[in-house]
Amino acid sequence: MTDNYLDVHIDHDVAVLTLNRPAKLNVVDVGTRVLLAQTIRRFGSGEIVRGIVLTGTGRAFSAGEDLQTVRTDYDEIREAFATFHDITRAILETKVPVIAAVNGIAVGGASEITLCCDSRIGTPRAEYYQPENHRGIIVSNASSFLLGRLVRNHAMRIILGSNRIDADEALRIGLLDEIVAPESLVDRAVEVIRQWNSDPRTTALHLGLLRPRPDDIEAAFAREDDAARQSWESGAFTEGIAGFWASKSAAPTAPAQSN
Repeated sequence: MTDNYLDVHIDHDVAVLTLNRPAKLNVVDVGTRVLLAQTIRRFGSGEIVRGIVLTGTGRAFSAGEDLQTVRTDYDEIREAFATFHDITRAILETKVPVIAAVNGIAVGGASEITLCCDSRIGTPRAEYYQPENHRGIIVSNASSFLLGRLVRNHAMRIILGSNRIDADEALRIGLLDEIVAPESLVDRAVEVIRQWNSDPRTTALHLGLLRPRPDDIEAAFAREDDAARQSWESGAFTEGIAGFWASKSAAPTAPAQSN
């Protein structure tokens, strides 16, 4: 079935959720984020499927939030943050494994969505890019906690330097767990889930033991929300977004969507 910009189908008892807005590099607006969290919760109970794969259509996994959506006050910023955060909650609450199948570039909030997944499998075209620090935007999805948990000291340069991380480096530092051919990406993610979840009773228990604690995640959300408020009040957010669009006017062939 297709709802909004999210396609859903079942493959060997695994739910494959595909961000499908390739003309805009699969940017995820508020409605799509809400739908994604709802869909993850629907399949995450373990009553319907053995696991969930999250991927994208075309050359991008997702360019994150569409910055053409103008934020006029902090309440709108807070709402946007809340919908990103809730995807992290939804994934970490599931009773089944969740794997991000990173088919192309993952930018900003979209790259952060993959950090709470139980595994990240990519193609040679997979790429991570978190440009927020240079755009006046604050990271979300508890990535301030999750990124360091995955890559340790590399987190500082990834966030502060806004460096693009290609597939080989992502594998080396722990952002990706495996690189496979593009045509095998979703099949491999489905295969891993089926291997991992041979007995749903114990798999659900181990997921609860191995995933980050809810208290740590909620504390990260609170810190990120407070930092977002400060960025808005200081003017850094408004100036950063204005600078982003000014740079796009000077280079119109570059992608215009990202978070």
